[in-house]
Amino acid sequence: MCQERSSAKRMNNCNREGVCCGEMQMVCLTDFEEYAKEHLSKATWDYYAAGADECCTRDDNLLAYKRIRLRPRILRDVSVSDTRTTVQGTEISFPVGIAPTAFHCLAWHEGEVATARATEALNTCYITSTYSTCSVEEIVAAAPNGYRWFQLYVYRDRKLSEQMVHRVEALGYKALVLTVDVPYTGKRRNDIRNQFKLPPHLKVKNFDGVFQETAGPEEYGIPANTLDPSISWKDVYWLQSITRLPIIIKGILTKEDAELAVEHGVQGIIVSNHGGRQLDGGPASIDALPEIVDTVQGRIEVYVDGGIRTGSDVLKALALGAKCVFIGRPAVWGLAYKVRL
Repeated sequence: MCQERSSAKRMNNCNREGVCCGEMQMVCLTDFEEYAKEHLSKATWDYYAAGADECCTRDDNLLAYKRIRLRPRILRDVSVSDTRTTVQGTEISFPVGIAPTAFHCLAWHEGEVATARATEALNTCYITSTYSTCSVEEIVAAAPNGYRWFQLYVYRDRKLSEQMVHRVEALGYKALVLTVDVPYTGKRRNDIRNQFKLPPHLKVKNFDGVFQETAGPEEYGIPANTLDPSISWKDVYWLQSITRLPIIIKGILTKEDAELAVEHGVQGIIVSNHGGRQLDGGPASIDALPEIVDTVQGRIEVYVDGGIRTGSDVLKALALGAKCVFIGRPAVWGLAYKVRL
């Protein structure tokens, strides 16, 4: 990442003659990260940046890429390049999609609607979060030709999950991304310190009207203890019984679970530690990728998220066997920058 410029230099850049040139052009994701940190509220920034406990895994997601070295080959005729690839049989313009991230409206009032328009324009894959501040219907209406998957949790009330599956299937979402690493929410210390809650004008729109208003505890916009900690491999079979959509499991970090995923007939794996937000002390996603690719042996597609900040990071992930990468936090940094445009 290029961290050589301070925010002050970016916002008050002058040429050698001392003539101010206005705001410096944003040239890498770190520029957008610094801008978002300056312009978002502390509670919002802390929510997006949060990792579990001491944030060791969150930080290692980035550091792990820096430990990987490229072995460049020369004189290979690179005069023509083509970044297109396919995911689940659909062509996208380049192998970078948007990972499921919650509450985009905290960064920019159009939120997930803006994200959907951008991914449609770029012809890449957008994994819509269950915890969106725009509904799945609003997202589809804003970008009707976009290529979208839907990120799903399994709830104690299975009917709630089942209704969401049928809802997105009817809307034309092309796959379900079953997140399996949140039997309980990770301990994100700054969220606890800040007593994080959505502001009154925002809500988890996909559950609008689903939960009765109560005085009970709330966790990230919905009643606490809604997620089902008893989720197991049998729920993959249950999900297959209620939908024809491809099922991609997000949150696998070991070869043993990768083999089980293949045996249970899923169509893809996202190697992910939830951005370091769930289990602190687990491996960086990119470090877990090679053993999973080696185990799967091309039987299903393997993707990865977590810590990807540069084109070189994308290259490293692809070289280690990922079909596509997904980025999360950088998308909300981009939305935060829209505040000034």
